Amino acid sequence: QVQLVESGGGLVQAGGSLRLSCAISGRTLSNYVMGWFRQAPGKDRAFLAAIAWNGGSTTYAGAVKGRFTISIDNTKNTVFLQINSLKTDDTAVYHCAATAGTYSGTYVRTEQYNYWGQGTQVTVSS
Repeated sequence: QVQLVESGGGLVQAGGSLRLSCAISGRTLSNYVMGWFRQAPGKDRAFLAAIAWNGGSTTYAGAVKGRFTISIDNTKNTVFLQINSLKTDDTAVYHCAATAGTYSGTYVRTEQYNYWGQGTQVTVSS
C-alpha cells in the first residue's frame, strides 16, 4: 500500500517561502505520477502541480505557475513543492497525491489520483 506523508508546512509571513516535502513509501511500481493539491477552508481541493516520476514532465495550474516549483528526488522517494512570494491566499492544507503509471495527460483532477497524504497546513500571515 502506497503511503504519502507531507511535511514542511507552517506559519510564514507574506512574501516568504516554503518548501514542502512528500515522502512516499510502500511503492511497488517503477512509475508514478505525483501531484500537489491544496484545500482552503470552505473550498474544493485545487490542483497545483504534477510531475512524472523521472522528473521529465510537469504540469502547473496557471494561477501558481512561476511562483510554485515541483521537483522530485526519486532516489529518496520524495517529491517537493517550492512556494515563493507567499500570499495570504495561499493559506490552505497542502496535499500530496500519487497515481501509478507513465505520465500522459495533465493530471489536474483529483479523481486521477489513487493515493493521498493527510496534508500539511500552510498559514500565511499579512
